[in-house]
Formats: sequence, structure tokens, C-alpha cells
Amino acid sequence: MSVFILGVAAAAAIELSPIYHAPQAHLVKPLLKTIEVEAPAHYDFSYSVRDDHTGDIKSQTETRKGDQVQGQYSLIDADGYQRIVDYTSDAHNGFNAVVRREPLGHKVIKAAPLPLAYAAPKLLAAPKLSLGLYH
Repeated sequence: MSVFILGVAAAAAIELSPIYHAPQAHLVKPLLKTIEVEAPAHYDFSYSVRDDHTGDIKSQTETRKGDQVQGQYSLIDADGYQRIVDYTSDAHNGFNAVVRREPLGHKVIKAAPLPLAYAAPKLLAAPKLSLGLYH
């Protein structure tokens, strides 16, 4: 029983005297935070494609001043109509688009299908086997 009491007293002594090491001053580095100030975005962007061989005709323009974006894109749909989308976006109203479809007034030229470079394999006659018999 005395061994048990001695063990409990030793455990209590360890609990009462925690080990603590103060941080060393030369190891602590100051924390620096860099803040970059960004200017509001300003740009004007546009492109267009007109490939009469494939019928690929499309365009887009866009302008941004700060958080306000305004633009338009158009393309030729498969049914021969031109789809025109006017859009705006800002922090207050979000993204808004108005879609129009207008007939082109002329026939859409579709590209001819490309020829396939694949030919069906030819069947060859099976070789005649000789069994070593002379006839």
C-alpha cells in the first residue's frame, strides 16, 4: 500500500510542476503584411471571325470601366439566323442579357463534308496449305 501512495504522490508532484520554456527573443520574427492597391479595371475588347469556307461568322465587343461591363456578341445559328446578345453586368444588377434573332436574308453556306481517308480493308484469299503430298 505504501508503494501505491508513493506513486500517487510522484504523479501529483509532476502535475504541479509543469515544464515551461519562454520563447527566445532572437527566434521571433516580425510578421509583415503587404497590401497591394489595385486600380479599377478599364479595357475595350473586340474581335470578329468571317470564314466563308466553313461558314463560321461571329464577333464580340466588350467594354469595362471599374465594375461595369457592357458588350455584345453575335454568331450565325445552324438554322441561318443571326443571334445577337447585348449584355451588361455590374455589382448592383448582376448579369443581364437581351437575346435577339434576325434572319440573314441570304442562304447560309455550309461547308462540304470532308472526305474520309479511311478505306475498307480488302479481303485476301486464304493461302493454300500444302500437306507435303505430291499429286
